[in-house]
This record gives sequence, C-alpha cells and structure tokens, in this order.
Amino acid sequence: MSEIGVNINTTAATYATAYNSTTKADSKTETTKDTDKNSTTGAVYEKDSDKKDKATYSVNKMSAEKRAELVKQMKQDAVNRQNQLVDIVNKSLFGQAKKFSEANDDFWSTMAKGGFSVDAAAKQKAQELISEDGYYGVKQTSQRIFDFASALAGDDVEKMKEMQAAFEKGYKLATKSWGKELPDISKQTHKAVTDLFEDYYDSKKVISTEA
Repeated sequence: MSEIGVNINTTAATYATAYNSTTKADSKTETTKDTDKNSTTGAVYEKDSDKKDKATYSVNKMSAEKRAELVKQMKQDAVNRQNQLVDIVNKSLFGQAKKFSEANDDFWSTMAKGGFSVDAAAKQKAQELISEDGYYGVKQTSQRIFDFASALAGDDVEKMKEMQAAFEKGYKLATKSWGKELPDISKQTHKAVTDLFEDYYDSKKVISTEA
C-alpha cells in the first residue's frame, strides 16, 4: 500500500474512532416504558429533547477559561485538517509528476547518459500508472484528493471552501517541491479537482433552493 493510502486510512480510522466514541456517549439517554394495560408489549421512548438540553447546558456551565480552551482546540483541529490535505495534495501531485517523468523518453535518455541502464519494465509500469484509469491518472488522483477533502470537511460548505484553499496551497507546494512548473497531467488534475469542488457547491445550491 502506498504512503498516501496509509495516510488516508489512518485519518479515516482516527475520525471513525472519534465518531463512535461520541455516538456511544450521546446514546446514554434516559428512556421510559409506557405499557398499555391491554397490551403485553412495552413502548420505549428516547428523550431527544433532554439529550439536547444536557449538551447545551454542559457548554453553558463551562467557565470562560474552559470555553476559550475549547474554541482554541476547535481552531487547531481545523488547521490540522487543512494541513493534512495540503500534505496529501503535495505528495499526490509530486508522485504523479514523478511517474509522468518516468513514463516519457526524455527521462530515460537522461538516465542513460548518466550511465544508468534503461528499464523498459519500469517505463511501462509508469505509463500504466498515469493512464486514464491508472492510480496516478487524472481521474483517480483528482477523485482521491476530493474525497479526502470531503471526509475532512464533513459535508459543510464553509469547511469545503477551507479545504479548497488548502488544495491550492498543496498544489503550490507540489510545484515548489518539483522545482519547476508541474507537467500537463498535474495541471489537468488541478482542473478536475476544481470542477469537483464547483459541482459540490452547485449541488448544495440546488438542495437549498428546493428546500
């Protein structure tokens, strides 16, 4: 498994653990049974209003210092999420550019001049990886980046905008890491990711209008 795949799986596992812990904590609500005199089956009711009131009350009961600490933690969490996406974009596009370079003849000509043997199998593998349906192709790379951004944003439009800004930062970082302008395949990937963000925003507008 690639380093990028490990990062995504690790992040997903971390968020899943946090979500499960929160769900278990929230599920401990008071229930009551109201059994009809003419029935042997009891009806169980979950007091959602009590759960919401308790959550609100617990925050209001915090001291000013505790609330400030909570806000600070939430802001740091947002920064961490953005940095994770920047890192993924940088590694994805740098890896894509590297495979693109390995797939063309200029790379192997340069290698041969330096005394390295030309590896036909490696060249063929690189060509497969950057193909239309390859791991480093435009389709898979753009979708992988967008999916990661969506997972971090949690279907929140404002957070998605922050993720898009992080994507742009990652693209610039990948260009800097590459040392020159990224190849066309990376530019196409940038456009594909941007289109996915725009499609997402459009879909939210449609839902909002219909509602």
